[in-house]
Amino acid sequence: MGDAACDDAVEQLAGLLDKVDAPLKKTFENVHQGYPTETLVRFLKAREWHVNKAQKMLVESLNWRIQNEIDSILEKPIIPVDLYRSIRDTQLVGLSGYSKEGIPVLAVGVGLSTYDKASVNYYVQSHIQINEYRDRFILPMVTKKYGRPITTCIKVLDMTGLKLSALNQMKIVTAISTVDDLNYPEKTETYYIVNAPYIFSACWKVVKPLLQERTRKKVHVLRGCGKDELLKHL
Repeated sequence: MGDAACDDAVEQLAGLLDKVDAPLKKTFENVHQGYPTETLVRFLKAREWHVNKAQKMLVESLNWRIQNEIDSILEKPIIPVDLYRSIRDTQLVGLSGYSKEGIPVLAVGVGLSTYDKASVNYYVQSHIQINEYRDRFILPMVTKKYGRPITTCIKVLDMTGLKLSALNQMKIVTAISTVDDLNYPEKTETYYIVNAPYIFSACWKVVKPLLQERTRKKVHVLRGCGKDELLKHL
């Protein structure tokens, strides 16, 4: 798709968004964080540049935010504290650094994340809070530092400790994947998988069909800890 066609699609989508109700426009501000064009491009990419499909996806996502009070989710900690700690101890995600271009790199301890201390809803809430903190604090911070829009991240998925029993948590994995696909499209540039044990291939065969094709294309399985490859790209 040429630049002119892309620009036209963005303009059309922006025009359609101008017609939505005020509450949707308000929550859209929390989504784009001052960079509406980049956000519209993400939703257009997620729907292969079909303007009407992208508009439907975006409006549904904005309604989801309102219905689930996502704009205030960071003000609603998971309580009691012991429950929150149990969730974070079994859902291992953290900011590990930045690429040479300033893109945040998130490390995810997939193999050691057991997701077994709370219900699916709590883990999904925790995941959404991580997403919102990334989008409202981390990305604006690096955008300001580098003087250009930085609206995506890179994820390094560490499979150390992965067991076949991880497949028992497919309900949680599916729920989180669905939230990301529908409401945070194109937020991750690349997924690097490291320290994959021999059983990874069996688990990947189950997980792979659950992912959107555009997501599968971003997954790169590196040999061992992937240090040399990561240093090349990051």
